[in-house]
Parts: sequence; C-alpha cells; structure tokens
Amino acid sequence: MRHEHNPILTANDIPYECNTVFNGAACRFRDQYVLLLRVEGLDGHSHLTLAFSDDGYTFRVQEKPWVLPSDDPEFEPYERYGIEDPRITQVGDTYYITYTAYGPHGPRGAIGRTTDFVHFERVALATEVDNKDGVLFPETIDGDYVMLDRPAGFGGQTGSIWIARSPDLVHWGRARVLMTSRAGWSNSKLGASTPPIRTDRGWLFLYHGVRVTGSGRLYRVGAALLDLECPERVIGYTPHFIFGPEEPYERTGDVPNVVFPCGQVVEPDGTLRIYYGAADTCIGVAEAPLDEIIELASRDPATIPTT
Repeated sequence: MRHEHNPILTANDIPYECNTVFNGAACRFRDQYVLLLRVEGLDGHSHLTLAFSDDGYTFRVQEKPWVLPSDDPEFEPYERYGIEDPRITQVGDTYYITYTAYGPHGPRGAIGRTTDFVHFERVALATEVDNKDGVLFPETIDGDYVMLDRPAGFGGQTGSIWIARSPDLVHWGRARVLMTSRAGWSNSKLGASTPPIRTDRGWLFLYHGVRVTGSGRLYRVGAALLDLECPERVIGYTPHFIFGPEEPYERTGDVPNVVFPCGQVVEPDGTLRIYYGAADTCIGVAEAPLDEIIELASRDPATIPTT
C-alpha cells in the first residue's frame, strides 16, 4: 500500500538547489528513521544527503550534502561524475553503504561505512566496470561477506544478478550468476533492489526487473528467497512483478515508468516499509506485510534460469 501523502520527498524538500531526489537507502538509527538520498544537482552529477524522521514519513533533510564525490586520488577518477543509488546494511554496530561510483570509465560498485551517520569512510571500490546494484548481506556466511551486484546491462545488453564473496570487503571473488532476465515482465535485465533480510524461509530480497517496450523501459519489482546456508541457491521467487508504476509521480519524470526501491525497514509488527525512487524524480514509500511477500516468493520454488 502506497502512503497517502506520496511522494514524501521531492526536489522542493531539499534545502539547496538541485534537480531531483530519488533512490534513497533507509535504516533505523537511535530511534529515528534515516534516509540516505541520492540528490542530482543541476549539473547532472549525484551526491548523497541525509534525512531523518521520527515517524518514517516526514523527513528533515540536512542543509548540506553528506557524501560528495571523492578528491582522494584512489577514488576520484571513478567518482568524478557522481555517486549514486546507495543501500544501507547494518552489520553489528557498523552501517555499510554500497553505492555506484560513476566516472569517465563507467560505473563501479563501491563500499563505505559509518557508525554514527556523522563520519563516512570509504572502504573499497569493490567491482570493476560496468557494475551497479550492489547490496550486502547483514551477516557473514562461512566467514565471508556476501554481496549481490549486477555486472553488464548497459547499452542494450541484458543484465543479471550475480553473487560474490569476500574475506575483507576489499577483495571479491567466487562470483557466479544468481538470477537472469527472461521473456516477460523482466526481459531486459534484473538487479538487486534491497539488502537481504534473514527470515525462517530464507534470505528475502526485492529485485527490480526491466522490460523494454515500444515506449521505453518499464521498471517493476519482484521478490526472491535464497538458501540461508548457501545463498548461491535460489529457493523461491516471484515470476511475476509485485509492485509497479501506477501513480502519476511514478509514470512521469526524468525517467518515466520507474519504481526503484533502495531502502527498507522491517517494523516491529512485521510490516515491511519500502522506500523507492519514482520516475528518477522523487521518493515514495509503500508498505506490505513481510509474511505476505515471503509467501509470494515461496510459490515458485524453481530457480530462475542462469543460462
């Protein structure tokens, strides 16, 4: 169910000049809701800005950006055109932030971290180009950090969700294809949308599927379950989309016909609150019972083909 006052954030809510705000990561921190917003400047380059809320619907946006493209020579060439589409994963007392570093050589998956949402430390450029949609699991598995990402999918190529492991968040390997696009609602590419949630039925995560139509691309959302002990194994998924653009603010914008979740919060009553970018122009929030999403993702136990 969409919030009745959607969109909850637009460019008019950003206290400095910008073009759009969208694709915000989310978490709970010290009894507050946190949104880490992708804000696109008038120059077309993106940065990350923090917003805080007591109720998860009405947010106070900070006066200045929190993370700007780096001037560190190690990162600057790869963030020169902006930093985009963050996701937040809490591991212990640390909040890891995956994001897309975009520069003249293409997009790369990057990782940063904070413990207080005041200080931000870059950890690594975790992928080569071209890669997007990196999300971390909230715990290590067999001593490894685990990440979903999406290499390829640019310039008309198809794109698949991959999974990789790392001992230290810096060196990544053992990569393999997890889920691929196929004919139907996701005929162009798939990408992980939100970090996995541990449930009794498996690791649940939302993914976006892109369909190429005669009038452009259409971004919609599905859900999948991965094996708790071996997340390289898909144990269920929604072969149909469960959330798609319907409202005018989702249909019309800089990139029309897009709902793109990057943030989520599981409420104490079992509600999954999803924060999503709408038409690359604003941010909305939608809610659904977590158990219902798990049930939808459990109906088809077959693995999406990976070849």
